[in-house]
Amino acid sequence: MRSKDLAQIALFAALMVVLGFIPAVELPLAPAPLTSQTVGVLLAGSILGARRGGLALLLFDLLVVVGLPVLPGGRGGLGVILGPTGGFILAWPVAAFVVGLLTERLWHRYNLGTALACNAVGTLTIYAIGIPWSAVVAHLPAWRAIEVSAVYVPGDIIKLIICSVVAVRVRRAYPLIEART
Repeated sequence: MRSKDLAQIALFAALMVVLGFIPAVELPLAPAPLTSQTVGVLLAGSILGARRGGLALLLFDLLVVVGLPVLPGGRGGLGVILGPTGGFILAWPVAAFVVGLLTERLWHRYNLGTALACNAVGTLTIYAIGIPWSAVVAHLPAWRAIEVSAVYVPGDIIKLIICSVVAVRVRRAYPLIEART
């Protein structure tokens, strides 16, 4: 791995830390607040690609696990990971990898529609890992965990649209993935 790759991975991990400083939005009936950090997840995959995007989020998750207060509200530590929202946090590297892999595969015909599809799959990946984790940890039936998580869908749709627009514009200005394929 080149030093440029390492710098980009570290930069996106740092972006995730900065996004953690943005105050979370408390939602009624939601077990956890709506955060801006999923923006970083989708952008990491869309801009850096599968390997570098996934590694950036893996590095960030490592910071969370060792207890650095990099999540909204200054949270961090193994207790957060082992809690009901831990599955969503652990899903971030997987989602960044999935978004990056799809983006790499579709790069030569990458446009807003393609970016939306890639980021939608990434968002669904987060839900596919986070909801079952939440159900198990919180001792909820699966349908209840899905119901509780549904409150996040409108915000996540807005975030994936924003990320898709940004990713398409970044591709035009600075095509990182294209340079690597």
